[in-house]
Amino acid sequence: MNKRVLITASVLGALSIIFGAFGAHALKEMISVESQNSFEIGVRYQMYHALFLLFLGVIPNISEKAKKILTYLVVLGIVLFSGSIYLLSTNVLTTFNFKTIGFVTPIGGLLLISAWVVLLVNFIKMKPENS
Repeated sequence: MNKRVLITASVLGALSIIFGAFGAHALKEMISVESQNSFEIGVRYQMYHALFLLFLGVIPNISEKAKKILTYLVVLGIVLFSGSIYLLSTNVLTTFNFKTIGFVTPIGGLLLISAWVVLLVNFIKMKPENS
């Protein structure tokens, strides 16, 4: 599971760099400053959670079951939160009105928050080390 988590973290991290560069350069002249700022928020949260998964992949004291749950929460959260922000920010570039999917952004945010809470619960349940 750790290998899968680390690979997922690496892919999400690389994609956040690619999306960030795309947003800063390719989209700069195509969307408003407000939309650029929103797009950047999606990139930032994607990178934060790629780092979250990287951390998760290297800590030994979390069960495999918890790691699996956390990975699913983070990946789905990123897809819904950051993905919807990417689409909403670039809405003016397409004929499809992505505002109809705007309701999934807070759901994605809730999944990301849930991942942090699940991690907290797992930390609280940890047995103290004898030192």
